[in-house]
This record gives sequence, C-alpha cells and structure tokens, in this order.
Amino acid sequence: MDVASKIAQELLNSKAVKISLDPPFTWASGIQSPIYCDNRILISFPEVRQTIVNEFCSLLESLKPEVIAGTATAAIPWAAFIAHQMGLPMVYVRPEPKGHGAGKQIEGFLEPGKKVVLVEDLISTGGSSINAVQALKNEGKAEIQDVVAIVTYEMEKSKKAFAEAGLNLQTLTNFSHLLQEVKNKGYLNDDQVQAVLEFSKDPAAWWEKRSKVE
Repeated sequence: MDVASKIAQELLNSKAVKISLDPPFTWASGIQSPIYCDNRILISFPEVRQTIVNEFCSLLESLKPEVIAGTATAAIPWAAFIAHQMGLPMVYVRPEPKGHGAGKQIEGFLEPGKKVVLVEDLISTGGSSINAVQALKNEGKAEIQDVVAIVTYEMEKSKKAFAEAGLNLQTLTNFSHLLQEVKNKGYLNDDQVQAVLEFSKDPAAWWEKRSKVE
C-alpha cells in the first residue's frame, strides 16, 4: 500500500475525517463543506502519531532542513515530534506578531540564513502557510521553499497560491485518497462520492448549487 492510501486510512480509522453532505460542515472561512478534517485528534493516538512522524521524517530526508518550523497552533506538536526525531532545532510561527513583549511572530531561536521546512497539519486555501513563510523570510531571514503537511484538500486556490509564492508543497495524503478510502469502506455511494468531488472543484459555491438542485 502506498503512503498516501495508508495515511488516508489512518485518518479515517482515527475519526479525524468526517463526512456529512446534509448538513455540511461550516469552516472558519464560512465555506460549507461535506468534509471536515481535524488532525488535532491524531496526537492522542501514539501508534498513528508515530506512523505520521515516521513518514514525515522520510519525506524530509531529501529536503535536508536545518530547522523545522510549525504553524500555530495545530502544527506545533507535529513540528516538535519531527524535530525531536531528526535531532533538529524547532520554531513555531504565530498567525500575526505578538501584541506585547518583543512583538515577535516567530517563537524560538532561528539563526539567519538557515534552511527551514514549514510543517502544516492541513492545507485548505494555503493562506496560513504563505503567511508563515513570509514571516520566516522577513523576520527570520530564513531560506525556505518547502512546505509539508499531513493532508491537502487539493483546492485550486491553494495550488495557485503555492505556485505564485514559488513554494513546493508535499503532503502525506490528499483529498483524492481520502475520498477513495471513504468509497472503499462503503461510507458513501457513487452519487455521494460525486457530490463530494464537486465540492473540490468549486468549494465556495458548492453548497449553494447543491441546495438549489435539491
């Protein structure tokens, strides 16, 4: 079994991934979605956690990072697990500079010029990753081109954002593999699978279109 399928199965077995067509889930962005992925739950399952960390470390071997960075808050534990296993320094990046004290956006010690890889738990639109990378470049004076994540929703908006920013995104699994595993387990029939696929093509308008059809 390939890595993407294996991790997709782990996410489903851990109930980190939930599917509901009606009613859909509401993301923080306001998007109505048939899928919700809460990777925070995975840190509570030692065997799953170790599998994901091992796959991350295998992926990172070829990238040869000098520092591991994680985005606050969901990716902080993953960055810590990876940095510990690889024996590397770690920092984390806030969504915005702290409003008091030194006003830093990056926490931890980051020496200028170091090669950094950013760890995310989930990629939706890609906005948080781009923001974190800019902070690492501007405040941290880091060399960074690579972002890794557990899973991506494979949205066109995120693909465009990473391409425009000149960033290389690699993930352990993705929306397509999650959906295939959902189908394999019989959680959805073919029509429902097609409905979820439609979401990936136009997330912002998916629920409005579906409501009109129904």
